[in-house]
This record gives sequence, C-alpha cells and structure tokens, in this order.
Amino acid sequence: MAINWQQEAEKLEPQLLSDLTTLLKINSERDTAHKTAEYPLGPGPAKALDAFLAIAERDGFKTLNVDHVAGRIELGSGPETLGLFGHVDVVPAGPGWQTDPFDPVIRDGKIYGRGTSDDKGPSIAAYYALKLVRDLGLPINKKIHFILGTDEESDWVGMHRYLESEPAPDFGFSPDAEFPIINGEKGIASFKIVQKPVAAAEAQLTLNEFSAGIRPNMVPQEAKATITGDLPESFATQVNDWADQQGVKLTLTLGNPTTIEIVGKGAHAQEPKDGKNAATYLASLLADLPFDPAGKAYLTMVAKYLHLDSRGHHLGINYTDKLMGELTASPDIFTFTQDGEQSVLVNVRYPQGTDADKIRDQIESAVGAEQFDVTLSGHAQEPHYVPGDDPLVKTLLQTFTDHTGIAGHEQVIGGGTYGRIIKRGVAFGAQMPGQENVMHQANEYMPIKDIITAVAIYADAISRLVK
Repeated sequence: MAINWQQEAEKLEPQLLSDLTTLLKINSERDTAHKTAEYPLGPGPAKALDAFLAIAERDGFKTLNVDHVAGRIELGSGPETLGLFGHVDVVPAGPGWQTDPFDPVIRDGKIYGRGTSDDKGPSIAAYYALKLVRDLGLPINKKIHFILGTDEESDWVGMHRYLESEPAPDFGFSPDAEFPIINGEKGIASFKIVQKPVAAAEAQLTLNEFSAGIRPNMVPQEAKATITGDLPESFATQVNDWADQQGVKLTLTLGNPTTIEIVGKGAHAQEPKDGKNAATYLASLLADLPFDPAGKAYLTMVAKYLHLDSRGHHLGINYTDKLMGELTASPDIFTFTQDGEQSVLVNVRYPQGTDADKIRDQIESAVGAEQFDVTLSGHAQEPHYVPGDDPLVKTLLQTFTDHTGIAGHEQVIGGGTYGRIIKRGVAFGAQMPGQENVMHQANEYMPIKDIITAVAIYADAISRLVK
C-alpha cells in the first residue's frame, strides 16, 4: 500500500510543535564571552544541543554528544551512511522584533521566533521525518546519521570537531535552505579593511565613533555615529528630509557630542539587496561634511566603495560565473574610534572562477594599499557543487516534484550550509518556493503547514535514499 506521507506527517503536528517550542525558547547564539572548558561556545548552544538529543533519547534513538559542540542521532545499519545535517545555534536576535524572539508565538498559521526558519524549524522537521520512517517500519539498508552542529552561523567549530573524531557520511543533505534543492554553494570569505593611521589636523567636525553590525553574515540594521563640533544650522532639517527620501529611520540627538542613529533593514548577507545597510547609508550621509582627516577618510571609503554596491563593482571584485551566478559583497561590521580600530568587515560570496586571494588583492588595489590594509578574516570556504545527474540530486528533486507538482531544478546560492562538508552533500528545503526569506531578520517565522509538508517530503526522501 502506498504511504500517504502528508497524512502521516499531519498526525505528528502537536508533538512536533511542542518540541520545536522547547528548542526555540533556548537562546542558542554563540556566546564565547561566557565560554567554559566544558562549553567552549557558551552555554546556549550546548543547552540547545542537549535539548535536541534529549528529544531523540525520549523517542528511543541512540545518540552521541561530541564535546557539547556537536551531536548525532542514529538509525539503521549498512555499508553506506546517509547524513542529515542540521544546526541548533542561531544568529543574535537583533532589533526590530514585535514579539520576544525567544518566546515563540503562533499567529495566522505561522510560528515566530529566532531559529524558526534557520534552522530549528527545518531540523525538527527532518528529525520527525526520521522518526516517521522508523515508526512505519520501512526498510533501511544504510546507516543514517543525523548530525547536529552548534556553530553553523560562525566558524563551524562543532562540525569540524565532529569530523575530527567521527566518520563522515557518504552522501546526504542539510535541511537549512530552500526547495527544490541547493546543489551548489558559492565560496564564502570575509575581508577586513583596516584604515592605517592618519595624521591629525584641525577640523570643523570630529568623528568620535562609528559603529554597526553584530555578525559577519548579517546586513546591519542599525548604525550609530558620535560627532563633536559645529554642524550646519540646517542639518537637522536636511537629514530628516534625506531619511524620508532614502526610506530609513533617523534619530538625531544634538549636543556635545551629537549622535546620529540610522535604522535600515537587516538581511542575510548572502543577498544584501534584501536589506538596507544602515551603516553605508549613514556614511553616505556624512561623508561630504568637514570631518577630521581620519573620520573623513573612513567615511569616504565606505560611501565610495561600499554603499549600494552588492556586487562589488566599486571594489573591483565583481565576477559572474555561468553556473553559479554573481559574486555578492556585504559590508557587515563597522568599527571606528579616534584612538582605536578603524575597520570594516566585508562578507563576500563568490562563484567558481575566482578565489579569496585574488579578491583580497582586488579590494586592496581599489581602496589603496597606502591607506588601508586588507586581510582575510578567518578561513575561506571554497565553492561547492554536486552535479545535477548525481543520484542524490535526482532522487531529491523527484521527491520534491512528486509531493508538490512543481518541477524540480538545480539551484546555486550564496549561503553556506553544512551540505558542503562532504563531497556529495546538498541542501534540501525547508523554505518553499515563493515563500518570503526571513532568515537572519527580525520577526523570523515559518508557516506551520510548510514545516509539516517538509516532514512528509523529508520522510519520503530518506526512505528512497536508504532502501
């Protein structure tokens, strides 16, 4: 008898939402300021991992906890291993929420909270799919390892630690992107542009501080500048008119010092156009004013090379590959003080055909090596691609089409998922085609019906892959 996967998945909704709520209530952002020897990423990620593994243990699965930074849920046996790759960490909540980001709310068929779409919602859908395959007693002729990381949004500490001591799966998918499939991912690298010391000189205005950004993979929603000196009399009227024209919110607090704050729109750094970068807007507003030499140079660089240029044309790094598409550049962390660091961190997602070393050189040539040092921050992740004729890709696309009636097709994204940790790894859902992408944004949510549909698709896919 054919299995009605959707019907079976719908039976699981009450318990699934209960377990998802448990996970969403945990603030699991990386918190190394409170790290310990036992919890190197801070207590939140470890607590979320423990909670997820506890759910699996309650349901009778064998689990493994790797140093409180990664975990595994196991099912089946056989010569090959199918890997499922999820993560329980989240990006910081950030500003702009209408509800408590760690007190999930269900409204209009959607569940709101940080991590609902990235990646606790999709991961719990994949877990319930695994449970459904087991509970239906379907044939399993391969090992299945559901591997959970706790640092996907930063340095992948958990997944790297896992692979140091545990075997890598032979093939698999990560429920951490969108349907129908992501079988290609651009390279990812962050570059730090550091301003060299600039000789001081008398000026009408001094830029005391300029700051924005909370993570390298998030377009900054808020930016703030602190200024001393005499601003033009018409400045207040002019800047408010400017803010209305630009579609950003501006708060001006005149005094000594004066502060200017901009609120734009946050977004995932993989597509900067989805947001409004508060920092580059603020720099473009201020760059033409008579600032001190260091402040003037910093603001001019940001306004000239980084504002409204998500494809890196002004930095000279623009590049397009026929398969993987365009390079994107997202300036995400801004730091400026008169006596301290003066830098910008630019997150770049690049296709095959270029590389991190070349991009670094191009950025330095554009901004000027005499004024700025440019370095690779951390390590670069190279582009990743699994061909469309690979049996894994073909099976997942056919499963998606069978469930939705929508023709499956290959996709390449700028986001980075755990799918890229193995040669035959892809990302598969759980965001549905046409659904608003709210990952890394305020008021993140996921439609409950999409979570349940993902359970059905994942369960069917897992069953097909391990027969």
